Amino acid sequence: MSADKKAPANDVDLEEMVAASDSGARKPAGMPGKLLVGIAATWSLFQLWFASPLPYILGFGVFNATQARSIHLAFALFLAFMAYPALKRSPRDRIPIQDWVFAGVAAFCGAYMFLFYAELAQRPGRPQPQDVIVGVIGIIMLLEAARRALGPPLMIVASVFILYSLLGPYMPGLLAHRGVSVAGLINHQWLTTQGVFGIALGVSTSFVFLFVLFGALLDKAGAGNYFIKVAFSMLGHFRGGPAKAAVVASGMTGLISGSSIANTVTTGTFTIPMMKRVGFSAEKAGAVEVSSSVNGQIMPPVMGAAAFLMVEYVGIPYVEVIKHAFLPALISYIALIYIVHLEALKANMSGLPSSNPARPLINKVLGFLTGLLLLMALSFAVYYGLGWLKPVLGDATPWVVAVVLAVVYVGLLKVGSRYPELEMDDPGSKVLKLPQTRPTVMVGLHFILPVIVLVWCLMVERLSPGLSAFWATVFMIFIMITQRPITAFFRGRSRLAADIKEGFLDLWDGLVSGARNMIGIGIATAAAGIIVGAVSQTGVGLVLADVVEILSMGNLMLILLLTAVLSLILGMGLPTTANYIVVSALLAPVIVMLGQQNGLIVPLIAVHLFVFYFGIMADVTPPVGLASFAAAAVSGGDPIRTGFQAFYYSLRTAALPFLFIFNTDLLLIDVSFLQGIVIFIISTIAMLIFAAGTQGFMIVRNRWYESLLLLLVAFTLFRPGYWMDIIHDPYQSVPPAQLEQALDGIEDGSNIRVHIAGEDAFGDPMTTYLLVPVPSGDSGAERLENLGLELYVDGDQAIVDFVEFGSLADDIGFDFDQEILEILAPVDRWAKEWMWIPGFLLFGLVVLLQRRRREPTSAQTASA
Repeated sequence: MSADKKAPANDVDLEEMVAASDSGARKPAGMPGKLLVGIAATWSLFQLWFASPLPYILGFGVFNATQARSIHLAFALFLAFMAYPALKRSPRDRIPIQDWVFAGVAAFCGAYMFLFYAELAQRPGRPQPQDVIVGVIGIIMLLEAARRALGPPLMIVASVFILYSLLGPYMPGLLAHRGVSVAGLINHQWLTTQGVFGIALGVSTSFVFLFVLFGALLDKAGAGNYFIKVAFSMLGHFRGGPAKAAVVASGMTGLISGSSIANTVTTGTFTIPMMKRVGFSAEKAGAVEVSSSVNGQIMPPVMGAAAFLMVEYVGIPYVEVIKHAFLPALISYIALIYIVHLEALKANMSGLPSSNPARPLINKVLGFLTGLLLLMALSFAVYYGLGWLKPVLGDATPWVVAVVLAVVYVGLLKVGSRYPELEMDDPGSKVLKLPQTRPTVMVGLHFILPVIVLVWCLMVERLSPGLSAFWATVFMIFIMITQRPITAFFRGRSRLAADIKEGFLDLWDGLVSGARNMIGIGIATAAAGIIVGAVSQTGVGLVLADVVEILSMGNLMLILLLTAVLSLILGMGLPTTANYIVVSALLAPVIVMLGQQNGLIVPLIAVHLFVFYFGIMADVTPPVGLASFAAAAVSGGDPIRTGFQAFYYSLRTAALPFLFIFNTDLLLIDVSFLQGIVIFIISTIAMLIFAAGTQGFMIVRNRWYESLLLLLVAFTLFRPGYWMDIIHDPYQSVPPAQLEQALDGIEDGSNIRVHIAGEDAFGDPMTTYLLVPVPSGDSGAERLENLGLELYVDGDQAIVDFVEFGSLADDIGFDFDQEILEILAPVDRWAKEWMWIPGFLLFGLVVLLQRRRREPTSAQTASA
């Protein structure tokens, strides 16, 4: 064995790695262990109770949002000190007495808002000495819990912001502020919902816990193994098949795992050895698994915790977040499968032997299309069928749907009972036969039903994410308890009591696992709340905006690069959720503002997704990419090389955020259904071309100029408007005094850009662009009135004279005494999509060049 290689870690080592990162490495025996497990399960039961409608129906146990956040943090703090050892040399099999004390004190401080809610409500903003003492101890305990569960970086960053709040007058120059007292700090951070108990902890309490619990239950029920087996049965026999199967399996496992590290280890234990078997090196096998596992957090409908924070920060429904995030995530996964295919072509790899009966290609295509059409027909039938039922059945609709769901569930179990149960294979065995596709798919179809319930509640019923996850979890609990006895009945076996007992044991394990997986997230959102609270209390966000603007020299691309680098640096030590909270709170408004000043109107959701994408990229990026270390532990490869290879594979994910900042069509913003399909097709082709350019291989190995041409083609397909704007300006300049005439000559629903000069929040002069939707009206004067704007016109000069409160003009950002410098009205021009034609012609040239160089023997090998 070479010096830089090491033996793959065994199952125990891998379990300890995931536990140390996600759920706590301590597993005490005896009564302490039972207590730890019992409190974790109690936390899950409390969250189910809080999310359910039962408290309101029964009239007791109703908690408001602040009380629930306090209880949530108390559980997280208690379990953090119980489950996470203080030091590497601390015992793992018992809980030291000091940790019992810390856990109790921390839980009391966390629950203080709940225990003394009435008293605190009677004296808002006037903390007593007792409040201050509890708050100081609580913040210290929270910082220590963050150090144990998440490592030192988040604790250090939060501590720096606390010191900045207290030492404001002593800060240099631009960073100086009047400072806050200890009592003021504690009141803001611990006794209100502006700091620790703010939006981030609220989202963790209301949404995130239930989604994590839902994933844990789905995994304990056997869905994780099912997804992996399905992916391998369908793709394992293709060229480089295990790697393609790893991508798909990790994408599906991302539905049930919010942790990129757990996803890497769960699927990687099975996929990485098989990738090595067909020719992938240890580093490349690990890198493929890391790239696909990390992307699980951006794949709707169940995204990472940061996606739920976007709901609150951006102020849009979760369904809209899913809609905007869906296309980039899907394109990214398709591109990764293509990258794997290119790697297989380069090394002339083969797949694993298939167990499926041989069928002609036409039969395979017809079978796929038939399945796709049946799925689409079923989707339309469910959507529109239940849509017709709701007006007819009224309040009885949920009961009818529940009965239909139960019948379908039993029917699927009956179908699955005709096939053998899925067993866990040993990927290291010398002889490995891929499972057959049909039996593998059929035996676990019922695992799809809870996901359908979740999507139905979110997208059709338009329930809140928390309530949607609650009903999906309730159905998941029903499945866990009943799937074994019902399947046994259909198979003619009679062991009812034992099967039900196993179901309840799985349920108990799922409740415990879900709570332990939430410890780190709960602590992270609370500790990140300290940073957000310091920003709001000191005004450092506005200062930072000035600093960043100076560093970027007002250039939007430069500030995007700075934001990406900051996300990657912070992400080396912060979990994705905390990283997203910090960077979005500090820089998202700055990017939007600088974009406006540069004439580019950037939607807030695009900026937040930009930050989110680079937050998850930090799990890949060396030298501290934790997912890369986890994959290297499985593969036996070098973790740093694995990280660099994974980053290389993930360039497609790093490119997407820059693209959808400048081309919001990728986020399906203001596009029709038909346009969305066209954008998906073209964007997917563009990303595949981008992958071929960055990987240096398409039909044959690229020459340097071919890679450059492929990248140029990809850019053209992604951003055709860039070239069209050079050929023909999309706007014509209108004198400032002619706003009324400009509004008169434009169709309803169009937008004009108004360049204004005014003052910023500090009273300093600034210029920016405002995007003004053209309101309805029969004339320019009526449209101006509907806009809520009155101008004072003096020759060629136009000054904002009056802005109606609550009007469209007020919402857009018009203010008194602003001067209109220029009006940019849209003009008729060729559609930007015409630029796709020269892009495809250039691509055809590259294809022609490569086909001429292809070896005669490669014609057969490249067709796989």
